Amino acid sequence: MIKIFSADDPALEQHLTRHPAGQEEAAARVREILSGVRESGDQALCRYTVLFDGVTLTPGELKVKPEEIQEAKDRVEESFLEDLALAARNITAYHRRQLSGSWMEPDAGGLLVGQLVRPLSRVGIYVPGGTAAYPSSVLMNALPARVAGVKEIVMVTPPNREGKISPYILAAASVAGVTEIYRVGGAQAIAALAYGTQTIRPVDKIVGPGNLYVTLAKQQVFGLVDIDMLAGPSEVLVIADDTADPRYVAADMLSQAEHDTLARVMLLTPDRRLAQSVREELERQLGVLPRREIAASSLASHGAIILTRDIAQAVALANRIAPEHLELMVREPFSWLGRITAAGAVFLGTYASEPLGDYLAGPSHVLPTGGTARFYSPLGVDAFLKRISVISCSRDAFLKMAPSVIRLARVEGLDAHARAIEVRLSGACRGSENNE
Repeated sequence: MIKIFSADDPALEQHLTRHPAGQEEAAARVREILSGVRESGDQALCRYTVLFDGVTLTPGELKVKPEEIQEAKDRVEESFLEDLALAARNITAYHRRQLSGSWMEPDAGGLLVGQLVRPLSRVGIYVPGGTAAYPSSVLMNALPARVAGVKEIVMVTPPNREGKISPYILAAASVAGVTEIYRVGGAQAIAALAYGTQTIRPVDKIVGPGNLYVTLAKQQVFGLVDIDMLAGPSEVLVIADDTADPRYVAADMLSQAEHDTLARVMLLTPDRRLAQSVREELERQLGVLPRREIAASSLASHGAIILTRDIAQAVALANRIAPEHLELMVREPFSWLGRITAAGAVFLGTYASEPLGDYLAGPSHVLPTGGTARFYSPLGVDAFLKRISVISCSRDAFLKMAPSVIRLARVEGLDAHARAIEVRLSGACRGSENNE
């Protein structure tokens, strides 16, 4: 069962240390897969789909046809489409607030600088599939790209044993404005998006979570294409005081524990009675979960209840852990928000349950994990925009700045840089004499 620690317990540090395991062998296998797709294209995709998914496809079957998407929308429940529409409205509205525009700023001396903001042309989104369906991942990855103005949104997702894609995923893709869908998953799908094949054209950026092979593939193609982040197991950290309901705390912890045996779930509290009550609630609620074996393993191996001196110590420790999801179930949670410096998403108060953010609230649920919230941000519109610097300079502004540029270039030993200015300087000065 989940362990209880004191915040000052030396064993806590070891428990909180994240230990990536088995990556060397997996990374070598991923390199082989990437190389295979780069060399053989569609044929490699079909070969790996048989090997890893147990599905035989021809190259002509990789792309999902429009009639399959329409059939999927006809098959799913009307209530599901309504839920998708509500989620899409909230996600779109939230991300529209993130949009920033181009700007130009001239000064009186004749120098103009500015910035052009342009969307990426073509992005790929990876959506886990096969035996599970995650339509929420489709919305959370595709809609920020759509708001940013990306014209081509390419989705890859592994097929099930019948070679099909869940109708719920296809319906979500339609609602989210995905323009192309391919039934291919794993590292081979990342390779196809990065290098291109006979059927799949390469993209500018790849986003979306996946298993270890997908994550390592994204890491290895980074530089040829951009990626969003290297996603790890799910995390939730709850900070709670004596006002928190232990049933709610336990339920939210289990909502992440059921993801994966490697999921990390934590409670930080100064209240010993709450700590014990939450531990009992976790045991009780586990008994009714269909995925209880996964959740139980997560709690035992990666879960922790940590007793702190006070809420201030809990917040300081949370900032050091930098969790993917941080819940503040305390009196006046907004009064503590200003002290949070590292978290993927913060949930304030009793009713801001983490699954609300997973599905409906609006911010993307693609969040930094593994402590990377110290320097990464959630997936948003900015991930799909690029910025182009703009510089214009009048003759007078050039004459004023030229000597400084020449001196700086010579200090760095870059003589051609200096000469590029000097050749203009002589011409500009002659022009000044002629004007006189």
